[in-house]
Amino acid sequence: MTVLTQGRRVGAYLMGEMETATGTYSREVVTFGSGAVVGSGTVVAKLTASGKFVPLAAVAADPVTGSHIPAGISYNDVDASAADQEDVITARASEVNAAELIWPAGITENAKTTAIAALVALGIIVR
Repeated sequence: MTVLTQGRRVGAYLMGEMETATGTYSREVVTFGSGAVVGSGTVVAKLTASGKFVPLAAVAADPVTGSHIPAGISYNDVDASAADQEDVITARASEVNAAELIWPAGITENAKTTAIAALVALGIIVR
């Protein structure tokens, strides 16, 4: 008998979000910077200079870039390895499952706690 394994579902990290009559208030279309490859549920940062989104950095190697400051969570799997790519993030007013979030390799518990606090400040409640 063939065994099928279901992969990670797009948006599986979401527990709830605010919807309005004109669309989904919680989501935002953004540009992922060239070289960014993220899975659905990846915590992302907005680069200060370009305004483009990248996976969150584990540490503030260069605090000026903004790569260590959470700005949302990637809704879809995004492959911007070859060029900038527009896609959707969860930007505000939502509840997410902490166990489904994707964090950068090597992030410390203190850095993760700080990042979660930054998400909460955006209105993204991590449960």
